[in-house]
Amino acid sequence: MKILIVEDDLRVAELIQRGLEEHGFSTTLAYDGLFGKKLALQQKFDLIITDIILPKINGIDLCKELKQSQPDTPIIMLTALGTTDDKVEGFDAGADDYLVKPFEMRELLARIRALLNRFNRSMNSRSILKYADLEMNLHTKMVKRGEKEINLTPKEFNFLKYMLQNPERVLSRVEIAEKVWDTHFDTGTNFIDVYVNYLRNKIEKDFDTKLIHTKSGMGFILKSE
Repeated sequence: MKILIVEDDLRVAELIQRGLEEHGFSTTLAYDGLFGKKLALQQKFDLIITDIILPKINGIDLCKELKQSQPDTPIIMLTALGTTDDKVEGFDAGADDYLVKPFEMRELLARIRALLNRFNRSMNSRSILKYADLEMNLHTKMVKRGEKEINLTPKEFNFLKYMLQNPERVLSRVEIAEKVWDTHFDTGTNFIDVYVNYLRNKIEKDFDTKLIHTKSGMGFILKSE
């Protein structure tokens, strides 16, 4: 687990770093908000710990900016300010937890573990796409219809994923080409229709209910009927 520590007090930052690394975490230090923001945007961290009072960018503004770009990264705020208004301001900025200095390392560790567990459960629940009896696990890359496991190529997987993310909505060939293939659709080709047939053969064969339907002159729709 990688943790970013944004703290301008060198002594406090190194105490936190040492305590976390003794418990198996990998840590990176930033001594001002601007450098902390740069690191957070350049690298993937599992959790961010930030003081509120920081040079260049304060912790409140840092938290607001980071939550806009990476809402799934938990943030713990550290501060000597412990009034209700201070806590409310921190939570309004997007902080997921708030710890008042001075604190014991074991309390910080407990907060970190609780947050990571909560975010991991949330991420796992969002990793499953379902429609009717069709299920796709984005984490394991497993696709099932009912109890039958379906093997897809990477492109078939991405195509079906896009349909599962947009069920019961007609998807034009132009949209599919741009979103799945990252290319412009050439009306002189039929590669999207070919992949639709590939998917139909894999997810509809041996099933009475068809899921992928053609809307003449419009595109395709994932619908149970």
